Amino acid sequence: MQIVVLALAAVPLTGCSYNTFVSQEQAIKTQWAQVENQLQRRNDLIPNLVETTKGFANHEEAVYKDIADARSRLLAAKSPEETIAAANQQTSALGRLLAVVENYPQLKSNEQFNRLMDELAGTENRIAVERMRYNEAIQAYNTSRGQFPSNMTAKMFGFKEYPYFQAPAEAKTAPKVSFGKP
Repeated sequence: MQIVVLALAAVPLTGCSYNTFVSQEQAIKTQWAQVENQLQRRNDLIPNLVETTKGFANHEEAVYKDIADARSRLLAAKSPEETIAAANQQTSALGRLLAVVENYPQLKSNEQFNRLMDELAGTENRIAVERMRYNEAIQAYNTSRGQFPSNMTAKMFGFKEYPYFQAPAEAKTAPKVSFGKP
């Protein structure tokens, strides 16, 4: 009996919660679109960077293949979870490319390469900002979703939890740089 009374008392509050969830989901989708815009910017820049690097280090085929695979995965991603995994794979592959670059001092002095690296650095900063904003929108939404009586509205209307955009495990270790081979 008490549960029924509690449920009936909470019903008028669900309208507010429902509207809040709808607004927060739209904020999440907007922020996700910004993340995707910046990932696409990076994706568009990568082929130029790879081609410039190939001119100096054409025997580093494994790195180029990893970058191409990551780029393809990112383009084929259909959900935020798939996109996050592909973007993290791409970040790792770019880290390995930058390690290769360290072995080629003449490449670092190339004007075209330096311009592309500046663009990539700017894009990486933009991605970091948009990821942070996306995660902030997720935090607000997931917090509202877990609080009473909003949690009842979330359950009743099927508002799902959204995933955070977390850095890949490989990001915790720096790529190895070796000057042993050209």
